[in-house]
Amino acid sequence: MTERRVKGTLRPMLDERIRQARDEFDLTDPDHQVSVVALAEALLADGVRTGPVDPESPIEARIAGLLADSRRWLSQQTSPLTIGVVFAMWGEQNRLRPRSTENPHGEDSLATKLRQLDWAMRDTPIDWRVYAVDDGCPHGSAPIAAEIAHAHPLGDRVTVLSLADHLPAPSGPLRHLESPEASRKGGAITLGALRAIDDGADAVVYTDADSSVHLGQLGLLLRPFLREGAEVVLGSRKHPAAVLVKDSARWGIGIKVLRHMQRMVGKAIFSRGILDTQAAFKLYESGALRRILADARIFDFSFDTDWILAALQKGYTIEQVPFAFIDSAAESASIAQGPMTTWESLLFGLVRAVRSRGFATGDAAAMAAVIEEEIDGFRDLERIIDRLPRELADAEETDFGDPEIMSPEALRAWLRTVGTGG
Repeated sequence: MTERRVKGTLRPMLDERIRQARDEFDLTDPDHQVSVVALAEALLADGVRTGPVDPESPIEARIAGLLADSRRWLSQQTSPLTIGVVFAMWGEQNRLRPRSTENPHGEDSLATKLRQLDWAMRDTPIDWRVYAVDDGCPHGSAPIAAEIAHAHPLGDRVTVLSLADHLPAPSGPLRHLESPEASRKGGAITLGALRAIDDGADAVVYTDADSSVHLGQLGLLLRPFLREGAEVVLGSRKHPAAVLVKDSARWGIGIKVLRHMQRMVGKAIFSRGILDTQAAFKLYESGALRRILADARIFDFSFDTDWILAALQKGYTIEQVPFAFIDSAAESASIAQGPMTTWESLLFGLVRAVRSRGFATGDAAAMAAVIEEEIDGFRDLERIIDRLPRELADAEETDFGDPEIMSPEALRAWLRTVGTGG
């Protein structure tokens, strides 16, 4: 096929296909999974198009562009590599199974991950394994995942673990975790990561149990790890080239207050331009992660920031990459357990992390004290979420965490007018 024919025949057809792509993505519809990969394959087959899809294109086309970029790079690799992909399961009994009349939010998520990884790594020297870890799920996510894996052609690549089977731990990082009930995702991810490392993984990637992150994008994480030698690669949904579909109306106006507190306490992270700390698409080099986990003590939703702070403390190279994320809110554990209990974990866990990792200085220390002294758990956060101090009324993303916008003491005074801490 000549280049002229690519330009003259295939390119217009591909451009039209991009224009006609879906502008929404249903995680419960298997046809959408097939369609986006088919479009990625078309992009890969194009002899001219190598850059990202235009940001004004439909969502499906933009996701396909990231998938094509990932797959193109993966297909060029020549050196053997082993990757462990870890996710935690709590209340995932519905999303693990396919959609049906009785299970309207089903995503067939484990089988979907296997298909995505198989597509991404096919005919490459990169080996992979999935670690699905039950985080004390009251609905038996572990046996459901094991049943699905047993019936799947790629099921021998799945290790299903239950955190309860490994606690209490007499030694190792999990010795600081009392029970599965004391874990909120972090304990399960830690267990899966440790098993992956013990199994010989060169790097560990962790994601969510749902299908919000298409794992065909794995090459986006691996590229800076292999090319630049980054020990830590963080997926960022705030990158200009990222694709983010999320209902921003989930929070009240007081989310600005929570983000302001979070950014100030976590200044060591956020001042470096690391703004998407909770994205469940991250890679850690195995040796670095083993050293990070050696002194880990945080196993709730804030474990992400603890790991990042540990990486900064130890001087590891951290890179960020854009990726596509489609929110899967209907069965989200953070919604089921209460969004303000999640934020309680994030804020108080961050306070513990900055102190234990040596980053509680200046305004970060002052804001940490405000959080501990003025906020008495998630009930106070529920009082805050629908209120907003005038100092933050016009605050933009870049203003959060700036003490010149609202200082720790000014926030303390405002919290007392709201009636927190009692």
